[in-house]
Amino acid sequence: MDNQNQSSGRRHREQSAKTSSYSRRSLKRKLDDEFGEDRGRIGGESPSETQQDLVCEIRTQVEILDSAFSSAEQDRSSAKRAIHVLSELAKNGTTKIVKENERKYLGYSKFDSGLCGGSVLVKHLQAPPPERDGESGPRMYEHEVEKGSAFTLGLLAIKPEHQQLIVDAGALPHLVDLLKRHSDDPNSRAVNGVIRRAADAITNLAHENSSIKTHVRIEGGIPPLVELLEFADPKVQRAAAGALRTLAFKNDENKNQIVECNALPTLILMLRSEDAAIHYEAVGVIGNLVHSSPNIKKEVLAAGALQPVIGLLRSCCSESQREAALLLGQFAATDSDCKVHIVQRGAVPPLIEMLESPDAQLREMSAFALGRLAQDPHNQAGIAHSGGIVPLLKLLESKNGSLQHNAAFALYGLADNEDNVADFIRVGGVQKLQDGEFIVQVLSHLLYMMRVEEKNVQRRVALALAHLCSPDDQRTIFIDKNGKRFYAHRICLLASSDAFRAMFDGGYRERDAKDIEIPNIRWDVFELMMRYIYTGSVDVNLDIAQDLLRAADQYLLEGLKRLCEYAIAQDISVENVSLMFELSEAFNALSLRHACILFILEKFDKLCIMPWYSQLIQRILPEIRNYFVRALTRPIHAEIRR
Repeated sequence: MDNQNQSSGRRHREQSAKTSSYSRRSLKRKLDDEFGEDRGRIGGESPSETQQDLVCEIRTQVEILDSAFSSAEQDRSSAKRAIHVLSELAKNGTTKIVKENERKYLGYSKFDSGLCGGSVLVKHLQAPPPERDGESGPRMYEHEVEKGSAFTLGLLAIKPEHQQLIVDAGALPHLVDLLKRHSDDPNSRAVNGVIRRAADAITNLAHENSSIKTHVRIEGGIPPLVELLEFADPKVQRAAAGALRTLAFKNDENKNQIVECNALPTLILMLRSEDAAIHYEAVGVIGNLVHSSPNIKKEVLAAGALQPVIGLLRSCCSESQREAALLLGQFAATDSDCKVHIVQRGAVPPLIEMLESPDAQLREMSAFALGRLAQDPHNQAGIAHSGGIVPLLKLLESKNGSLQHNAAFALYGLADNEDNVADFIRVGGVQKLQDGEFIVQVLSHLLYMMRVEEKNVQRRVALALAHLCSPDDQRTIFIDKNGKRFYAHRICLLASSDAFRAMFDGGYRERDAKDIEIPNIRWDVFELMMRYIYTGSVDVNLDIAQDLLRAADQYLLEGLKRLCEYAIAQDISVENVSLMFELSEAFNALSLRHACILFILEKFDKLCIMPWYSQLIQRILPEIRNYFVRALTRPIHAEIRR
């Protein structure tokens, strides 16, 4: 079960690690804000006219970009405008014509003119040379053209087939250089913008592409991204964290370098940020660092991440709540002490509240975390006492298989604690988890609880049994030959012995009978037997002991047999020892048989004068031999003294 739950955690880490889906939506929203006014120029024509016009438009803008790579004011202005148009076309890439031509203006499938659009976009990621040697100072649209190029390439990288093509065109070194521009003017809005776009582009290029993730590290992209986590602009912080989150997923070398660059203290501070977007990205980075990396998990916990992650369970951002619950499940994967610490620091109440969230992913992740925590015996009673059983049972009704699995995993952990069993039964939990293993586990706990001496515990078990059964199966009616009726819970009888289990689950007529006749057992004997089944103890007096022994043997109640054997053994005498030995043989009462053998050996001088003594000795000699063989061959654990 735990392996399946680990698979569930991996699956959700993969799903949640697709940060670029969040980033990509953000990119498209930003594009709406910045270039929405250009959109009206596209559309309105027939499909064939639109296709022809767009091909011409793409070709025109690529030609402009190719010829405008200079520091001249007019060229910088033309390049900025052309990149804006191409960005808008990338934004509207859902139309058929743009899909057909995206690769063309990337430059990997050439126009008739032979110009390569992708090459010029990559070329404009860097500042053009000055118009004259030795010339310095700001250029026209300083950083704006580079920002637009990075933005457009980031949009195109949303399509997996474009990622490697863009990297092959040489984009990564230039994007890494753009990350370092914060040293030029850290308070410049333009600088902040180009850095943010470069980080977003790296995020989309590396998304689910292991070779590009490695390429980014080789190009030196991780250290500047870690440094940008401390940047004053929260948008830059968020973009840098998003890139690191993608680079860390399933790439051990990248994870190690991120940690070596001392990213953990800053990421943990970001967990406490009031900006939901920042702590969402931060918890995502930490989650991907920890995933399948136990050594990094230890470093993260040692750095103090546990409490702020627990704090995110009450975040106003459901995505941060989901990531925090998933991360807590990862923290609790193998370390028992960590499981206890998570509960002690207050994680259980918000996790239980999340079980009733309208967000299915939030419910799934909270059930995942509670399932991991419930595998520790110290946590099981606390989770149930906090109200975790009922919402987990409700999740079993979900049509989401993963959600059902996580809820069932948590419930099985809680059911492992005997203190929770009665609560489970009271709320109808057994009916929802009625497979063989669980039923046996529950009934074994019930039998244990029925043997506890406290009367309030016995009453609680009786109430639990009433909740356990369906209305049609709550009671079984036994009738003696005089018409007296005894009402019992069928489920309790099933748990008490194999004889009742065969009677009610096998092919016997009692299985479907409403009334069951009691054969060959006196009412007072049957009543004592049922009392034992419900309470686990009964006072056995000598007047009824032999009849009760016969009933216990008939219904395979070994515990009751031992009680009867003990009571009968107290009454062994020289006159009745032969009859007692016969009784022990008739009902396979081993304890009574051994008591008879010991009595015969102790009272040899008195028994040897009895007329039936020789016959008794012949019958018990094999038993005496076996008794001494067992006694003499029993291991002796002697204490060795030095």
